[in-house]
Amino acid sequence: MKILFLEDDILLNEIIQEHLENEGYRVKSTFTGYEAEELIYSEKFDLFLFDVNVPEINGFELLKSARQNDIKTPTIFLTSLNMIEDIEKGFDSGCDDYIKKPIELKELDIRINNIKRLFRILPDEIIEISQNIYLDRLNLFIKKEKEQIHLAKKECEILLYLINKEKIVSIEELSTNVWSYEDSPNASTIRTYIKNLRKILGEKFITNIRGVGYRFNK
Repeated sequence: MKILFLEDDILLNEIIQEHLENEGYRVKSTFTGYEAEELIYSEKFDLFLFDVNVPEINGFELLKSARQNDIKTPTIFLTSLNMIEDIEKGFDSGCDDYIKKPIELKELDIRINNIKRLFRILPDEIIEISQNIYLDRLNLFIKKEKEQIHLAKKECEILLYLINKEKIVSIEELSTNVWSYEDSPNASTIRTYIKNLRKILGEKFITNIRGVGYRFNK
């Protein structure tokens, strides 16, 4: 899970960032509204954690602008502004939760876990293929409804490559990028792996463009 964190207090920024990273999250830490704004539009995040009273652009305005630009990333405000009018302004700007400072790290964990549950944010090693089909790239299996189907390591690597490319991929490209030069397979080996993946997932997920290559369909 990747988090964009905005907090201008240097010590608090370091404490919370270290805590989040110890919990297994990937954190991009910023100190000003402009820094955060640049990252909002240049990278993809699973969660925003924003202070409000920060230099350049305050957290409320930053999120309001992001929402107007169709950025739907779940957002938690962490702020010393604790009047009911402030809380109302925070939610009106588009936040999903609001934590008043001083912050208890345990409370932050609880709130983040609730956001993960509400927005179905999966661990980094789990990739959603469709509503009921998931790839566990760490443990090398497909979870299909209640069934777990083991994958060979190369099957998993091929599937990940097709998912990430979002275009037609030739056998030659797969051979070059999934295998090392010394272990380069023949075309029939790659076709066998893909045939098995299509059997596991269903043919609609991997289209065979005859004479050209393969395309993954979400």
